[in-house]
Amino acid sequence: MLTLDFHPTGRHFLQIPGPSPVPDRILRAMSLPTIDHRGPEFAALGLKVLADMRKIFQTSQPVIIYPASGTGAWEAALVNTLSAGDSVLMYETGHFAALWQKLAARVGLKTEVMCDPGAEVWRFGVRADLIEERLKADTQHAIKAVCVVHNETSTGVTSNIAAVRKAIDAAKHPALLLVDTISGLGSADYRHDDWGVDVSISGSQKGLMLPPGISFNAVSSKAMAASKTAKLPKAFWAWDEIIEMNKTGYWPSTPNTNLLYGLNEACDMLLEHGLDVVFARHQRWAEGVRAAVRAWGLQIQCADAAVYSPILTGVMTPEGVDADAVRKIIYERFDCSLGTGLGKLKGKMFRIGHLGDCNDLTLMAALSGCEMGLKLAGVKLAGSGVLAAMDYFSAHAAVVPLRKAA
Repeated sequence: MLTLDFHPTGRHFLQIPGPSPVPDRILRAMSLPTIDHRGPEFAALGLKVLADMRKIFQTSQPVIIYPASGTGAWEAALVNTLSAGDSVLMYETGHFAALWQKLAARVGLKTEVMCDPGAEVWRFGVRADLIEERLKADTQHAIKAVCVVHNETSTGVTSNIAAVRKAIDAAKHPALLLVDTISGLGSADYRHDDWGVDVSISGSQKGLMLPPGISFNAVSSKAMAASKTAKLPKAFWAWDEIIEMNKTGYWPSTPNTNLLYGLNEACDMLLEHGLDVVFARHQRWAEGVRAAVRAWGLQIQCADAAVYSPILTGVMTPEGVDADAVRKIIYERFDCSLGTGLGKLKGKMFRIGHLGDCNDLTLMAALSGCEMGLKLAGVKLAGSGVLAAMDYFSAHAAVVPLRKAA
């Protein structure tokens, strides 16, 4: 028999930036018996989660829910709006932006990768001015879409999506705006309608606090119009049949019913608290973690404070220190999982997740494990990050205080 839970005592600290810990409330909801996905009970569930997800995306327009990972939603966004050989401008801010570009090329699109030519690798957000400049030069409107990542999970950078929309409009260019908010949704402020996004892409395993297995496309009327003439092959990913059946709460294919139970519960949790409160607590957790990194004397992967992520913090290890060796010590000695450096950053940094079902003491435990592990790895620290984080959390009360004891 395969034993997957081999942590000897207590809880395991899952501090990767997704999949994030699944709250007991959501696990209990998912454990309910599966129902008939063509029956009346399911229709009520389907209509509710679709309405709730529009609130989470902050849109009045359709949201498509797929029984797939975020990678599937990347593909769905592209194949529903574009045709083979179309040119797509893709801004690279990190590993996941690079992976999306590879997927776009594989489905038959002509991809143009853009990044800040003078910046250090993967330390900054999207520069909207570069996008505007490139679109103004595209006088024939050959570029059909601009693809950007909202919160780059590999680096801890949250780009300004509203600025990208303003850049496209300033260039008077008809390109669609496609945005990956897989790790941003439900943790960082995201406004599909207000920011003029045409397709927003997300997944279940980050701020929504679910296991992997659900992904989303939120679509604008402009994107829907583009889907009428898009020629890339699609069947399972096609929006039209899904949106039509969603009107009555059903799907054309078999949905992942028990994950939808969990999604219903997750939406209730986020909306009960209020999105503004959820976003504020993530910003507070992030600042506490960054206070710890600064006290250690280590560099934060994101080099621009204006685009620090509220979801995760990338910690750069000193030259000659293998970040994965540090992670291994922290995992084996202190039962805490941290995110590895990805792609170009492999071995150069680790990532601390502070999203979803989290709180101050969870982060204090994770930071303690980090500090002990760094010391065991021989990293000379400037000071105690644990004390710095304690001071920050003590001095900055949570937006919604805990109930007073009786």
